Amino acid sequence: MRRVVGLAAVAMSAGTVLAGCSAEGAGGSAPGTTAPEGIKVEVVVAGLSHPWDVGFLPDGRMLVPQRPGRIALVSDGRATDVQADLGDVAARGEGGLMSLVVHPDFATSKRFTTCFNTASDVRLVTWELDGTKATRVKNPLVSGLPTNPSGRHSGCRMALDREGNLLVGTGDTARGNVSQDKSNLGGKVLRIDLDTGEGVPGNPFGDRIYTYGHRNIQGVAVRQDGMVFTAEHGPDVDDEVNVLKAGANYGWDPSQGGTVGGYDEDVPMTDLERFPDAVPAVWSSGDSTEAICDAAFLAGEQWGDLNGVLAVTALKGAKVLLFTVTQEGGVHSVAIPPELDGTHGRLRGAELGPDGALYVTTSNGTDDKILKVTTG
Repeated sequence: MRRVVGLAAVAMSAGTVLAGCSAEGAGGSAPGTTAPEGIKVEVVVAGLSHPWDVGFLPDGRMLVPQRPGRIALVSDGRATDVQADLGDVAARGEGGLMSLVVHPDFATSKRFTTCFNTASDVRLVTWELDGTKATRVKNPLVSGLPTNPSGRHSGCRMALDREGNLLVGTGDTARGNVSQDKSNLGGKVLRIDLDTGEGVPGNPFGDRIYTYGHRNIQGVAVRQDGMVFTAEHGPDVDDEVNVLKAGANYGWDPSQGGTVGGYDEDVPMTDLERFPDAVPAVWSSGDSTEAICDAAFLAGEQWGDLNGVLAVTALKGAKVLLFTVTQEGGVHSVAIPPELDGTHGRLRGAELGPDGALYVTTSNGTDDKILKVTTG
């Protein structure tokens, strides 16, 4: 379960450790700041292959989905393969076994949910864990999310909102008409009942769709006040951090209103000319390509001035970006700790552990690791 943090932590003044000047380009569309000091990075476990996510069990053990179609149970620095029928996982390109959410009642239900590509769709499946064996109990919880045979723009990042509903960020499968099509679940954020897979009552369109007009969501983070932040891949530029508003359009439309075929990536990430009511990003990478990925809020007194900061991983940028966000949801400034800037290759998953540490996964393909990030 993803953790959430309070508002008091995020209303940080410019006089904290994040104030100052930074290296050129560090901040994208927000000012950069000096890097925080005292960041410590430890390797928890190695020998993984494209670990997409980290799900914490009540006793502190981790369930780690790996894109080729394996789940590891990590305890005391060792990874054990979970016995699970994952034969229908189609691991091609960006697609495969992706996000994982541990159910809030895991202590009694032993349940968790995964998201993965099959040959025909992207689907959510709920499992029950018994020791090191997992059995499907909702097969599927949700099916019919679009897929691309190449695996391109598979998306599918999950998180729980404040009410315990499942938020699912999906990719547009690199098809021009998907993101604006509200009959299609691609290029959307879905809000569904974790037990039934149905849309939550009160969803803006009466089904599973919460927001639309997205390109390829890679991260979802929920703040204690219920505000939801997403991290999204741009084409070659303009990776975005967005704040979700129910029913809103986020302005991605490679079909140009259905007037062109194919997948025109020269359109703006948020096309305010075509969609004047579209919601602009609260941060954009601009001309640089970070390929930002997962997102998690840092929480707890042990983080000092970083308490309440939004941590976002980057694949191509091979770094963690630390966003100081305002109470209203804007981005005040961005810092990049040198300990997580090009030091471990591509960085994908980000999850706050029950001990308050940030856990980050690498995504280099071989000998991938789970990193534990703390501050002195």
